[in-house]
Amino acid sequence: MKTFMNVGDIGPLAQALAEAQEIKNDRYKYQHLGHNKTLMMIFFNNSLRTRLSTQKAAMNLGMNVIVLDVNAGAWKLETERGVIMDGDKSEHLLEAIPVMGCYCDIIGVRSFAGLTDREYDYAETVVNQFIKYSGRPVFAMETATVHPLQAFADLITIEEYWKRPAGSGSPAAKPKVVLTWAPHCRALPQAVPNSFAQWMNAADVDFVVTHPEGYELDPKFVGNARVEYDQRKAFEGADFIYAKNWSNPGVTNLADYGKITSKDMSWTVDTEHMSWTNNGKFMHCLPVRRGLIVTDDVIESENSIVIPEAANREISCSVVLKRMLEAL
Repeated sequence: MKTFMNVGDIGPLAQALAEAQEIKNDRYKYQHLGHNKTLMMIFFNNSLRTRLSTQKAAMNLGMNVIVLDVNAGAWKLETERGVIMDGDKSEHLLEAIPVMGCYCDIIGVRSFAGLTDREYDYAETVVNQFIKYSGRPVFAMETATVHPLQAFADLITIEEYWKRPAGSGSPAAKPKVVLTWAPHCRALPQAVPNSFAQWMNAADVDFVVTHPEGYELDPKFVGNARVEYDQRKAFEGADFIYAKNWSNPGVTNLADYGKITSKDMSWTVDTEHMSWTNNGKFMHCLPVRRGLIVTDDVIESENSIVIPEAANREISCSVVLKRMLEAL
């Protein structure tokens, strides 16, 4: 595996999930693969779970790790071509990238959407330059439009917590998984919901997306998921509720891209909302704004699985790094 951005990069999901369980049972089983190999993690944006889980996964695999925070301790980088660099940016990404590639074997990139230019963001301009010019395998630690390590961890968590109905007989019984928009005080990217939708569409689940009208995700991610604008109808009988805010994706009106066009607090997930479900589990990628996305009583309930979900970030990244190391 040379790149990891989308669900198709991981191959058959059943095999990836089995590998995840194998690694979870013995996190150091493949430590030999990373001997004398170096991972470089490049952050254009803040991180907690991604930084810690990715570094831990690399260490489990025996790798050396270099962490570069572009905004603290590095030259300011220009990302646009054809510009006159007479401002505060001292180095161009097109020189910086191949230099970075000289010092490592695998590169992880975290670069959020700017939320001002949809075409630029959805072209994945920054990460694609790393793929093209670094000469190294590259994986996404969240980019302008995707967060596959999170979505893979989410799928691992659903697989672990899904209890098939007694007498269902079998793997054919599917959990109902609902991705619900919730209000937020800041404009957030669509990366997490995009990837979650993409991975759930590829998984063996009954998948529903619910959000206010005008917040439609890009069709290439939402795929064949059922879109329900009535949140209560969407929640009915759900086994898993995945709450996440995203700013307007600009699908129905490009001028709205990256804007907050709804602050409807009736979408906040509270106890009443969860009562509509089939004793559903609550999920969120974290960090979460309590009182906006979810109420205290829901996120602190026994049905909240946000911490095991976060813990599985180490496992999803371990699978990805293992496969990249095997391909070197």
